[in-house]
Amino acid sequence: MTYIEINGAPATADTLRVPALTSYGHFTAMQVRDRRVRGLDLHLGRLDAATRELFGADLDGGRVRAEIRHALEAAEARDASVRVYVYRPDGDERATLMVTVRPPQTMAVHPKSVTSVPYVREMAHIKHLGAFGQSHHLTSALRAGFDEALLTDAQGVVTEGAITNIAFWDGTSVVWPDAPSLLGMTMALLEPRLPSVRRRVTLADLPSYDAAFLTNSQGFAPVRRIDDVAYAVDAELMARVQAAYDAVAWDVI
Repeated sequence: MTYIEINGAPATADTLRVPALTSYGHFTAMQVRDRRVRGLDLHLGRLDAATRELFGADLDGGRVRAEIRHALEAAEARDASVRVYVYRPDGDERATLMVTVRPPQTMAVHPKSVTSVPYVREMAHIKHLGAFGQSHHLTSALRAGFDEALLTDAQGVVTEGAITNIAFWDGTSVVWPDAPSLLGMTMALLEPRLPSVRRRVTLADLPSYDAAFLTNSQGFAPVRRIDDVAYAVDAELMARVQAAYDAVAWDVI
């Protein structure tokens, strides 16, 4: 079941017209446990920055926190998957916020199989609503028996997953692709806590790496293959990633 509030009140047929008829906006997705979330400041900063860029106005973090708390209380949920969507209908003085509350989710930890596709998201640094392309490629990947689609540009430069970030292990450093992409929350939390570098990665480079893993708001998981390139699961690396992730504090919303 999904519980929805818009501007701090339960959604109605009338208020749902904005998200139902508007494809211009952005959002953030978070995993809430005991009404706490990892990287709360990063989520609030993402929402504020995108609101400034798309709508030319700031977004008060206090308002966002209050509306998340209100929705969690109304849904009687302490653990949940929460999304905050931001719209700005023409003529409105402030942004419209939609908060959705669903059951909590955690990324399945089994090693993932990934297929590459030539596709780059528009304005990739924003978690925007224009997700048709990536959703199409993800759906096609799932139908073909893969777990995720790896997006690349026309020259084979790796950017990001359809719904993930990807990282590679070269034996010394965690390599995050240096290309237009969304800075996912889990990536943002792990990157400074691991021996990380950013580097241009191409499909031709994939065999040179020892291991790879995916991250998104639900957590992380190792990669077992990308196209025809197979990777062993590096247990020591994954334990290191787990330790770094566990070390992140949970912030009270």
